[in-house]
Amino acid sequence: MFSVNNIPSTTSVLSTYTAFTASAMLVRGVVGEVQAIVSQLIPKRIRNLVLSKLEGLFSNPYSQMTLVINEYEGYCINDLYEASETYLQTKISASMERVRGFKSPRDNKVMVMIHKGERVLDVHEGIELRWEMRCETKENSHDHKGNQRNRGYESRAFELSFSNKCMEKVTKSYLPYVMEKSRASKQENKVVKLHSLNFCREGDGAWGSTNLDHPATFDKLAMDPAVKKELIDDLDRFVRRREYYKRVGKAWKRGYLLYGPPGTGKSSLIAAMANYLKFDVYDLELANVYSNSELRRLLVSTKNRSMVVIEDIDCSIDLQNRPVERFESFEEGSNDKLTLSGLLNFIDGLWSSCGDERIIVFTTNHKDKLDPALLRPGRMDMHIHMSYCTPSGFRVLASNYLCIADHNLFDEIDELMMQVEVTPADVAEELMKSEDADTALKGLVKFLQDKKLRSENPDSDGREINECGDEVWNERVTKERVGGIDKIARMRKKPRSMRNIYMTRLLQNARR
Repeated sequence: MFSVNNIPSTTSVLSTYTAFTASAMLVRGVVGEVQAIVSQLIPKRIRNLVLSKLEGLFSNPYSQMTLVINEYEGYCINDLYEASETYLQTKISASMERVRGFKSPRDNKVMVMIHKGERVLDVHEGIELRWEMRCETKENSHDHKGNQRNRGYESRAFELSFSNKCMEKVTKSYLPYVMEKSRASKQENKVVKLHSLNFCREGDGAWGSTNLDHPATFDKLAMDPAVKKELIDDLDRFVRRREYYKRVGKAWKRGYLLYGPPGTGKSSLIAAMANYLKFDVYDLELANVYSNSELRRLLVSTKNRSMVVIEDIDCSIDLQNRPVERFESFEEGSNDKLTLSGLLNFIDGLWSSCGDERIIVFTTNHKDKLDPALLRPGRMDMHIHMSYCTPSGFRVLASNYLCIADHNLFDEIDELMMQVEVTPADVAEELMKSEDADTALKGLVKFLQDKKLRSENPDSDGREINECGDEVWNERVTKERVGGIDKIARMRKKPRSMRNIYMTRLLQNARR
């Protein structure tokens, strides 16, 4: 029975409450200290790993499913990984502890991306999803020459966790939603990338990239207007013919050969094509590829809507006779070598179908040195001659560099250009010497007149013009004037950029 005498006094209640509060504060302080010590001594990655293991022990093993999205699957780039990375950039919040920041030299915008070990929560159609980025550092083996590499590389993946009951919704609704959002974001902020061989990574990626900030456009190219229009029409026709290529049973790809002397704008044309189509560029140096299998691995790992560029194909590999073997694999006794047949197999063989909307561009200074097997349609579909500067090309350069459309010296320059072979690069160099149009054009006239004089009288000072339009020394004349072959031999040992200066001084001394 309840008794008034059993009611505790106010003093005892307050005493008990005070003791309880003090104990709670003590426990709280101890827990805080333990958490601080754990945070300092145990890396966050390990803490997250332990927590995830504990969650697995105390939860229903069939309640959660984790979808692993690796950056690379075999030879190929995982499009879903790239889409996820782009999508998650829009989900970064202030609650995250660590993020990655990146800004290229010419970008005005700082890119912020999820850092390894961070988690991102998302909700889609009532489904709760958790993203986490995982990175694993792997050891590099040996390079192509058998040398041990010093750096490892990161194998990256996203882990997407969700209720196992929602598997179908995630794969059929959520992931397509992520892909579409990523595609829209990339299209809005499209940046053309230049990819080159990445020798610091193996297995999980062979290409490194940077932004292609080349300002070249078709309007600024000093090339024949008819050829330029034909090329633009061909590119437009190619990109809209997905169904056509499928209907006729051909791989959706196109090959171009750019040929002509040095300085005629082949590299600028490649940049203009990439900017026009918004295609990434893969710069493939065959001199650094040692086997057919490596070539396959590199080319299959390129993306769709891209251009593979092989410059100076006549210098990269001996393609005179098929099959020609130049580089042996670094593995002793291996028969897998880089051959013409291996290159052709990717261009129009079975491997050519691994990817869509691909453009392959070859450049050469000497078309006649290429094996006829490379030149036929299906491999090099369109041959584009990059010629010496013409009057129409000169007017484009004058507009670009001097911002003029007409001048009283234009007729004289046109006449000289019809008599002298001069490259657009030479003309551009002369126009850059002054911002004043009169001064620059007078300098160009003098340059063309001197070039014409030297080409007509090669024995005048020992110099003449070679087949590529470059100045070279006539050794027979020079030997007579500077006193024998000893000085010629010394000239050959000097850097190419110093030879003209050296030989000019020898001739001046000889005249004295």
